[in-house]
Amino acid sequence: MAEFESVWSDLQGVAFEQGYLKTAGEAGIRTRYLRAGDPDKPVLMLLHGSGGHAEAYVRNLAAHAEYFWTWSIDMLGHGYTDKPGHPLEIPHYVEHLMAVLETIGARRVSISGESLGGWVAARAAVDHPEVVERLVLNTAGGSQADPKVMRRIIALSMAAAQDPTWDTVQARIKWLMADESKNYDDLVACRQRIYRQPGFVAAMRDIMALQDPQIRARNLLGPHEYGAITAPTLVLWTSHDPTAGVPEGRRIAAMIPGARFELMSGCGHWPQYEDAKTFNRLHLDFLLGR
Repeated sequence: MAEFESVWSDLQGVAFEQGYLKTAGEAGIRTRYLRAGDPDKPVLMLLHGSGGHAEAYVRNLAAHAEYFWTWSIDMLGHGYTDKPGHPLEIPHYVEHLMAVLETIGARRVSISGESLGGWVAARAAVDHPEVVERLVLNTAGGSQADPKVMRRIIALSMAAAQDPTWDTVQARIKWLMADESKNYDDLVACRQRIYRQPGFVAAMRDIMALQDPQIRARNLLGPHEYGAITAPTLVLWTSHDPTAGVPEGRRIAAMIPGARFELMSGCGHWPQYEDAKTFNRLHLDFLLGR
């Protein structure tokens, strides 16, 4: 019998908090977070992928909290964070991220993003170089438009949101992973509850806006944008990423001045979860300037 993997087991023994903050300003956005570490330490912000949530980083909080005030948030329109009710493009996510950083008093941060989170992190590094100390792009989106992948993301995500049965949500989770022999029961249950929130079908449609060819085209990053990144950058890719092959990861790294490239074997779109030990080592080595 396969060993049961539990989100709670991953967090047992970790001094972490789950909570909500409301971003500054009249249109404050109620934002859910997981955080760990000492507020006196440098800030690390972890950003999940499209349709995801803060639990993407449950296996990374403890290792990083030793060195950073570590935050994993539900991004705008995702998880239990407020849903704005309109199609979401990269500037909307960046604006929300900057509002969160302002609210927690973080003027200079390291940002690590997976998939959509990497796309948002890269754009933030371009638009706000004074804020981003170090940047990690983990199987990041935003560099290309592959119609087949885009259609697959829409199909899996909308099926899970419109009819969040065990099978539809599990199919969406397994698509992220290289090892599809595991059931990922606890992750499925976690995401199923999120997708069963009232109004989440409309929220998922808004999240899927970036899979529309025209909307995606005006949000894509190219050589000019990547070339403008001044923060030290790690591009981390995997051998079994379902969104883009290793050459695409290397191409992104080649466009960013001085970027480091690392390849993790035996992982899909969630290397920080599938092989947390290797991810944490590579990630911390980079973030700590080793």
